[in-house]
Amino acid sequence: MNTDCLFCRIARGEAKADVVYRTPTLVAIRDINPQAPTHVLVIPTEHVETLGDTADAEFLGACWSPPARWRAASGLTCGATGWWINNKAESGQTVPHIHLHVLGGRAMKWPPG
Repeated sequence: MNTDCLFCRIARGEAKADVVYRTPTLVAIRDINPQAPTHVLVIPTEHVETLGDTADAEFLGACWSPPARWRAASGLTCGATGWWINNKAESGQTVPHIHLHVLGGRAMKWPPG
C-alpha cells in the first residue's frame, strides 16, 4: 500500500493544499486545476487506491456522505452540487487514492470538461 501518495501527504498535513474542511476520516481541498468556479476534492484520510480496493460500506459512506455538511461549514455557496468520481487511470484518475470531485458554479456537459 502506497501511503506516501500526494493525497496521503495532504491528509497528514505534510503537503500544501487549500483545505476547506477536515474531519478524522476526510479532508476537502480546492482543486489546483479547477474545472468549474467551485471545484473541491474530497479525499479520505485512509489510503485506498480504487473503489474496488474496499468493500467497507461504512468507510465509503463516511467518505461520500458529508458534502452538505462541509459545504455549509466552508462557506461554499457557488452551487457545488455535482459529484464526479474517477476510478482507475482509464477514467482519468491521476492520483492513486480514491477521491470525489465536487463541481459547481456553471452548467456541466458530457463528456466532462
